Amino acid sequence: MEIKRKLTKEIKLGNLKIGANNPIAVQSMIKNKIENFEAVKSEIKMLEKCGCEVIRIAVSDENALLKLKTLIKDNFFTTPVVADIQFDHKLALGALDIGVDCVRINPGNIGGFKPLEEVVKKAKQKNASIRIGVNSGSINKDILKRNNGDIIQSIVDSVIETVEFFEKLKFYNFKISAKASSVIDTITVNEIISSKVNYPLHLGVTEAGPNFPGAIKSALGIGILLSKGIGDTIRVSLTDSSVSEVRAGYLILSNLNLRKYGVDIISCPTCSRTKVNLSEIVNHVQDLTNQIEKNIKVAVMGCIVNGPGEAKDADIGIAYGIKKAAIFANGKVIKRVEIDNALYEFENLIKQI
Repeated sequence: MEIKRKLTKEIKLGNLKIGANNPIAVQSMIKNKIENFEAVKSEIKMLEKCGCEVIRIAVSDENALLKLKTLIKDNFFTTPVVADIQFDHKLALGALDIGVDCVRINPGNIGGFKPLEEVVKKAKQKNASIRIGVNSGSINKDILKRNNGDIIQSIVDSVIETVEFFEKLKFYNFKISAKASSVIDTITVNEIISSKVNYPLHLGVTEAGPNFPGAIKSALGIGILLSKGIGDTIRVSLTDSSVSEVRAGYLILSNLNLRKYGVDIISCPTCSRTKVNLSEIVNHVQDLTNQIEKNIKVAVMGCIVNGPGEAKDADIGIAYGIKKAAIFANGKVIKRVEIDNALYEFENLIKQI
């Protein structure tokens, strides 16, 4: 099955084109406090190295704005940078003045349309974009009251009212983010919004949680929407490292055949036939390959019975037997080696590829 994406309006976020037929972009957010300047620099480098295409950073006060200004002035970002603004629209104006590519604005706490108009005018002046970010936990109280507490309708109303306001100001270089911590609510609001407007949508399940449950919730919410052709950028929000968020994002896209990036490891769940510590071996292979950008599929199987057969579409693989392991490429066994030397031989094959 081939997923047919909805054709949305193309916008520009710095040097990155979003929407239309452009690839679905993977983004993340800086986790370190901006006061910890060296840690932030290190995190930016790691994010860009692992393929993060948009980096968002919280700007909560004037000090944070000054730190961000230094980063931009020193050309520290090679990817587009988004300033995440809450409550104070003057910080958004300042962020645009120092050269951010985009500001993220929350209509629920920015103070109404009057300050928002100032931000739009500044964004137009600076040729920057805006992300309309509506979260279930910070919806305008008047909108909630009007809808008798209906979260889904309130999120949709907040988004549509803001879109109409932007259009009234003849500003079109924006994307929309509508998130909830509920997977079902996230899917529902994005389906509704997608049916009403033609602007790029940023997908994510907000406050998804720690690595394992958060990745599952995000894969469901983001994956279901992507499978319906909805979504132009994504972020997997985890209580974990930002690099983990990026890797999870690419895995979601890869498994839907929407993008191919990096190594896809397939491994068996193990059973009583497994005679080696496969979990330890898989973790080692993952560590060995996590910096590889080339798109390859690597199989690590715990027994010889189904190994090459189940992983026949892998580029390379290894299947452990009782005394020996079979190393295969493109579904065919190329050598059998002693168990003790198997991982070493497999590492060499990975390095060659």
